[in-house]
Amino acid sequence: MSLDPPTYLLSLKNNIRARPIPWDGAVRAGHITDSHLKRIKAADKVRKEQRRRTVEDDLDGYRGLLLGGDNERSVFETAAKRADVIQYMLVLTGDLLDDVPPLASALLSHEHPYKLFALLLSHSNKAEDPIPLLASAVLVRLLSTASSNSSKLSPKTEDALAKAYSYLSTLANSSDSGLQDIAVQEYSGLLRSRRSREIFWDHRDETVAPLIDVLRSAAGVGKSSEDGSTVWSGASTSWSVADSGIAGGVGLQLLYHILLVLWQLSFEGGLVGETLQQEHEIVPLYTQLLRLSPKEKTTRLLLSTLSNLLSSNESTLLPVTTIARLPALLQNLRGRHLTDPDLLEDLDKLVGMLDEYTKTRTTFDGYAAEVRSGYLHWSPPHRNPTFWVEHARRIVDENQGELPKRLAEILSKSWDNDKQVLAIACNDVGWLVKEAPELRSRLEKYGLKTRVMAVMAKEQDENVRWESLRAVGEWLRYSYK
Repeated sequence: MSLDPPTYLLSLKNNIRARPIPWDGAVRAGHITDSHLKRIKAADKVRKEQRRRTVEDDLDGYRGLLLGGDNERSVFETAAKRADVIQYMLVLTGDLLDDVPPLASALLSHEHPYKLFALLLSHSNKAEDPIPLLASAVLVRLLSTASSNSSKLSPKTEDALAKAYSYLSTLANSSDSGLQDIAVQEYSGLLRSRRSREIFWDHRDETVAPLIDVLRSAAGVGKSSEDGSTVWSGASTSWSVADSGIAGGVGLQLLYHILLVLWQLSFEGGLVGETLQQEHEIVPLYTQLLRLSPKEKTTRLLLSTLSNLLSSNESTLLPVTTIARLPALLQNLRGRHLTDPDLLEDLDKLVGMLDEYTKTRTTFDGYAAEVRSGYLHWSPPHRNPTFWVEHARRIVDENQGELPKRLAEILSKSWDNDKQVLAIACNDVGWLVKEAPELRSRLEKYGLKTRVMAVMAKEQDENVRWESLRAVGEWLRYSYK
């Protein structure tokens, strides 16, 4: 999928191309050689067809110009002290790679094809420094070609990928949307092979987390799961359908490019899906984004990503979809006048997948999924005495106490924006003690008694105090016995 160049980078390159470089003076000062200048002039400021013929007829010479070889230093080495020359040559290198496709393969045949450009990434710590920005564009082009040419990446390519991801993550963390868009588009150019996606995922704290933060801002929810009620409940204002920006100041184009990167990553759904849900609540987040999506192109990416993730993680992610109210939203989407065939295909696939899951889902499955999600609402099981009589012991025993431990985690948070979560968790603890009193010691071991008593002591919300008091009362009842 081809993307338009980032506006920020395009403007920077045009400004550099327009700057006059005193080439003859650079030769006299020893910053470039005569052979460097000969090849630069032969390929610069000429028609594309002439440039293509010139470079293709001398691929070895241009490889030497840019990377060095045969006892000749590259122009980036000889001109190391001339920032203007380095910037100009990085722009010219990008133009040559665009206009002369065989040049990329010629550069990749060099013993150290990435070394000089990777070094330039650390030229300064300023995100807006042109040299690292331009060097990253060249490096990404080479790495993208290498990933496309071979299913197995060399150690040098993997090392350069890690360095590129690390640099681009600094741009993604910038407050400048122009720099963010450069990072995201260059990420997209790199995620063309399974191994490049795996390395991207290995560095997810740097690469994925900042992108999710932007999506949460676009969805109108905060970064912390403690104020994450909106992402589960869907209680958010609608986006305005203006290309200039949406919720949180996120531009529609930046949103689309981030969704594109995560869609590419979702092809490794088995590797990333469960962790994306655990760390970033990806299913309710994408459900919320889908609810607000103002364009078919963003809706298409959201649906396709969900399809990839859910089909690869049916046992862990499908239960979450009902809590996030995704099935009802998909039915609503079916009623809209949508025209994109890929979008409609993914929509039908998702609806079929969720329909099949709903037919076989038990009440216990739904409750367990809700607790695992980390966000509770007053779904029917919480207040159903029959449910607790039938399932209390199973809840304590399931996966070595996974669900009570999760309840303890929920009770450890303040939930300042949604106190009902604390009330529901206390309600559940009370039912567990009442219906499985012989397992009280295990519940205490998991920290539930301590958590409930702490909630009772400090919370002012009337419902929370009532439910916590009731839960503590169950413990006291058996203590007196």
